[in-house]
Amino acid sequence: MTAPSPQRTTEPPLPSIIGSSAAMQEVYRITRQVASRKASVLLLGETGTGKELIARAIHELSDRKKKPFVRVNCGALSESLLESELFGHVRGAFTGAIENRTGRFEAAHTGTIFLDEINSTTLHLQVKLLRVLQEREFERVGDTQTIRVDTRVIAASNRDLLEESTEGRFREDLYYRLNVVPVYLPSLRERREDIPSLVGHFLNYYNEENDTYVAHISPQALEALQDYHWPGNVRELQNYVERAVVMAMGDELTVELLPAVVRGEVEPHSMAIRRFDFDSLAEQLVVEGLSQADDKSEDLHSRIVDRVEREVISQVLGQCEGVQIKAAQRLGINRNTLHKKIKDYGLEPPAGGAKTA
Repeated sequence: MTAPSPQRTTEPPLPSIIGSSAAMQEVYRITRQVASRKASVLLLGETGTGKELIARAIHELSDRKKKPFVRVNCGALSESLLESELFGHVRGAFTGAIENRTGRFEAAHTGTIFLDEINSTTLHLQVKLLRVLQEREFERVGDTQTIRVDTRVIAASNRDLLEESTEGRFREDLYYRLNVVPVYLPSLRERREDIPSLVGHFLNYYNEENDTYVAHISPQALEALQDYHWPGNVRELQNYVERAVVMAMGDELTVELLPAVVRGEVEPHSMAIRRFDFDSLAEQLVVEGLSQADDKSEDLHSRIVDRVEREVISQVLGQCEGVQIKAAQRLGINRNTLHKKIKDYGLEPPAGGAKTA
């Protein structure tokens, strides 16, 4: 007599997350298991795979669920602004600091802080993050008083942090401190079987939001969606479904409502990061900057060039630990010119923290 084959255990989905594929079952299993623990969690995956949703699920399933959940996009701020955002500052710490400010770590006390795009932080700031993780303490910018916090840290990265560490862009000790429990979020092309469920979910959502009734999807449209490569993952799918709902004249999502790239009529423009193709990156940056401006915009230089220059100066200053003479040499500009640009771009260090030599 043959013994019955064991059935695969099916994990219940997490709140606000759609998908029952094997890849997502593993995500659900790990997420539920680590939620009740205190260890740091590192969420890894491409942009648009739902890392923030998993971070929120971990918080909601933990005993901290009634406490604050604080999200910080580390890639959206320069080093000086991010340091103040994370740790707070005291009045007079730097130009514009007109009053004391509570940082995100302090605001997340007894709760959870989600550090998105942590791979974009500078080595200088990573030292301070390591201290918070290990010692649970920090000082506000411009202050000497130590603040202790009980904050659970969930970090996310769309880059391989071990590779970043090997290249000298990320501290190895911080990587291992964050990587206590890694959770890999699969790309949409790795779980194509979830596409019908995701499309159905987004159809319901955008029908209700737009007071429309696109209740069906044609077989041709579904086939096109399942054959597409999805460089933008679930976020890209969500965008295309919303557009289809808005443009539909009837009650069916037809293949004609999908972008030409999904229909296979034009070559997809790779959204992958071309790390060794600087010219392509520069071209794409300009294209993106121009696409966000209208035909009457007269600030294209500041919109594109000034923002790039600000970021270059910020990162070089970080690499030079704030020493302006060294940074000016690396940038190939006069020290007085650098000092003026630092002031113009609001990159001044905290009071007493400027280093000229």
